Amino acid sequence: MEFNDSFIKGCSAIGAGLALIAGIGPGVGQGIAAGHAASAVGRNPGAKSDITSTMLLGQAVAETTGLYGLLIGIILLFVQPLTK
Repeated sequence: MEFNDSFIKGCSAIGAGLALIAGIGPGVGQGIAAGHAASAVGRNPGAKSDITSTMLLGQAVAETTGLYGLLIGIILLFVQPLTK
């Protein structure tokens, strides 16, 4: 069964939109992590350096999920190998 180009482009756009929803999770998680880190520094100011470095490492790892979603969205929008 043949699909026309507009159907494939429409499905690619929907898939890209769904992939970009993946950016919500890291944003919420990073906000929660920053809040807990600020609270921890408030309780123990002497450990600020250790808390900050651990928080930044965790946020960098969490951000990769959002970047992967963005990458998939861009691929779905601009690379369309199924169209002729």
